[in-house]
Amino acid sequence: MFGTSDRRHFLTHAAAGAAVGLPGLSFLTGLRAHAADLKKKQKSLIILWMSGGPTTIDLWDMKPGTTNGGEHRPKPTAASGVLISEYLPKVAAQFKNLSIIRSLSTTEGDHARGTYLLNHGRSPNPLTAFPALGSVLAYYQAQDEEAMKNADLPAFISVGGTRGEPGFLGMKYAPFTVQNAGQPPENVSAPVNDARLLNRTAAFNALEGGLIQTVPGPAGKGTRPLMDAALAHKDVYEKALSMVVSTRKDVFNLDKELDGKPIDPKLKEEYGATGAGNSGFGRAALLARKLVEAGTACVQIELGGWDMHNNIFPQLANQRLPVLDKAMGTLVKDLDQRGRLKDTVIVWMGDFGRTPRINQNAGRDHYPAAWSVVVGGGNIRGGVAYGSTTDDGMQVKDKRVGVLDLYGTVYKGLGIDPTPEAVASVRDNLGRPYYVAGDKPDAPRKVLEDLWIKDLVG
Repeated sequence: MFGTSDRRHFLTHAAAGAAVGLPGLSFLTGLRAHAADLKKKQKSLIILWMSGGPTTIDLWDMKPGTTNGGEHRPKPTAASGVLISEYLPKVAAQFKNLSIIRSLSTTEGDHARGTYLLNHGRSPNPLTAFPALGSVLAYYQAQDEEAMKNADLPAFISVGGTRGEPGFLGMKYAPFTVQNAGQPPENVSAPVNDARLLNRTAAFNALEGGLIQTVPGPAGKGTRPLMDAALAHKDVYEKALSMVVSTRKDVFNLDKELDGKPIDPKLKEEYGATGAGNSGFGRAALLARKLVEAGTACVQIELGGWDMHNNIFPQLANQRLPVLDKAMGTLVKDLDQRGRLKDTVIVWMGDFGRTPRINQNAGRDHYPAAWSVVVGGGNIRGGVAYGSTTDDGMQVKDKRVGVLDLYGTVYKGLGIDPTPEAVASVRDNLGRPYYVAGDKPDAPRKVLEDLWIKDLVG
C-alpha cells in the first residue's frame, strides 16, 4: 500500500523510535498537564522555515549608511518606528500583528547543526534525541483522547521538507511530510474499495500489534508497550494508513475551502499560489492556513535558497523577497481577517543569520552570533522591535535572546506555561529532568519564569 518514500522515511527514523525507553514515558506523563490548555484554546503554530540561513541584516535589522548596510533601504511598517526592507511591503503592512526579535544569539554556524538547534531548542547530543517543537505540540494535541478518536489528519505537518524529528517522543509524533503543496500527499489514494480497505486495516492492526512487546507497567498496574523499532514501524505506517482512510483529504486541495466553497482566485494570486508569481512557498502558505483551520497543531513550511555567499542583493530583490513578501504578508492578513490569527502563532526563522560584513564576492557568510527572528499571532504582541545589535551589526547590544528564550515565548504565545509546577515528573530518555523551554534542572521557578520575553507576551 505504501511506496518507497514511506519506507525510506521509516528506515531513516526508526532508530529514534527504538531509543525511547521507560524514562521517556515519564516525559509523556508530565506533558499531559498542558494538553487540556492547548485543546481549550485551540491554538496552532505555523513555522516559516528559511532554509540556508537568512540574511536578517538585510530584512529586519538594517544598517543604512554603514559599511555593512548593503544596497537595500529600510522602509516604515504599520508599527511606529519599526523599519524593514523596502522589498517587503505586504509584510510591512501587517506589523501591527508581528514583532521582531533583533537580539537573537545562537551557537551553531553549521547548516545541519543550526537547523537542529532552531527546530529542537538544543544542539545535537549523542545521548539524547530531543523532540522538535512541532512534535511536542503534536503530543499535547494527542492527549485529548476523545478528540483523537476521530483525528485523521496528522498533528504535525511539514510542507516541502522535513526539518524536525520526534526524538524520544517516538515516531508517532514525527512530522508528516507533504512534498508539494496543492497536491495530495504521496500514496494516500486507496488501491482497493472501502470493504477491502477495512479488511486490510484490520489485518494491519492484528499483525503490527502482535509484533510489539509489552512489559509490566509501574507498580504492577497492567502493561505498557516496549518502545522498540516494532512500535516505531507501527506508528509510521499507521499514520500513513490514517491518511488513506481520511474523509478530510480535501484539505490539501487548494481550489476549495474546508466547507467546499471555491477559494477566491484573487486570494490565491495574493499568496503567490497561482498566476505569474506562482511559487511552492505561496502554495504552502495557503495550505498552512487551511491546515490550522482544520485543527493541525503545527505546520512547518519552507522557503530555501538563503545560503547567499555571493551576489546577495540581486538574489534578494529578484528572487527570495518577492516570494516571501507575497506569502508571508498574505498569510498574516488572511488569518487576521478570518479571525484565526488570535489562535495561531507564527514564527519566521532559519538555520542562523549571515555576516554583517559583506564578503569579497558581494555575499554574506554564516553568522549565528547576532541575528533576528519574527514572531506574531496568538498571545504575542505585535508592533514591537525587541532588542538591538551594535551599529555594525556584529554583536548584540542589549536584551540578548537565546533559542530557549524564543521557545518560551512561542509556548507562552500558544497559551502554554513552559515552566510546569510538576517538572520533576518530566524526564528525557536518560531519566533526567527535561524542560520544554529551559535547561536549568535545579533552578527555582522564579528563575525559569525568565525564559520568555515579557515585552512580547506576559
